[in-house]
Amino acid sequence: MNHDKTHKGHLAAFITILIWGTTFISTKVLLKTFSPVEILFIRFVMGYLALWLVCPRILRPDSRRQEPLFAAAGLCGITMYYLLENIALTYTLASNVGVIISIAPFFTAILSCLFLGGPRPGRHFFIGFLLAMAGIFLLSFGSSSLSINPMGDILAVAAAIIWAVYSTLTKKISALGYGTIQTTRRTFFYGLIFMIPALAIMDFHVSLSQVISPLNLCNLLFLGLGASALCFVTWNLAVKILGSVRTSVYIYMVPVITTVSSALVLKEPVTMTAVCGIALTLAGLFLSERPSVHQRPDRAETVH
Repeated sequence: MNHDKTHKGHLAAFITILIWGTTFISTKVLLKTFSPVEILFIRFVMGYLALWLVCPRILRPDSRRQEPLFAAAGLCGITMYYLLENIALTYTLASNVGVIISIAPFFTAILSCLFLGGPRPGRHFFIGFLLAMAGIFLLSFGSSSLSINPMGDILAVAAAIIWAVYSTLTKKISALGYGTIQTTRRTFFYGLIFMIPALAIMDFHVSLSQVISPLNLCNLLFLGLGASALCFVTWNLAVKILGSVRTSVYIYMVPVITTVSSALVLKEPVTMTAVCGIALTLAGLFLSERPSVHQRPDRAETVH
């Protein structure tokens, strides 16, 4: 694989995680006015419209048999993942959800091996996974006790598996040869369609005055244009270049970005435990990215 292209993939993944790791600030502000499902729907409508403006060309799949791939990606990566995560947060601690979601790369590696013909994860991947999980555990529970909440924790595990499925589907879609913006927009479309029943069940009530309030509008634009439109395009681009497994390990960085941004923006103190957690997480990330005997640098996933 061309080194410049590989660097482009890593940069795309890093930009994605850098933004996703700071979305909690905007979400925290918006939750004072909107429910989680209302924020979810508005941000992806904004993202969908933004992608149309950037690339107004219509995607015409070569075969109708490709359409279920886009529908499945929208259902998993847009609708089910975020709904499961939000519902999990109502049952268990945010720290629990953060740690559990971070196991998504483990499931992605398994699915890649089973369905993409990807190489079997080697020793570096598993050692890196354990180091990263130890670091994330320190970041999440360094100043609080572990609390087990079966329903919420099970939903968080389900969300991690669903994200792994989405990453695997994204790799399959990237092999079809269409533009990344067009495929992301198609995925958003199906995600919004599948979200409509949830809106009816969860009582969706949003007024224009709430949306155009300056503070709300700025945060919605950040989530819609940045965390949704831009980040899903850059994430899908990274998956296309690096593969689903190597891209997914960047999820380990989210708690690190969250901790650092909390210190910079919210002036929250950074403890020595948090510093150790950051060091372990970064070490795990870099170790997981190293090719092993099972995965040479020039060997990419193939899609059957």
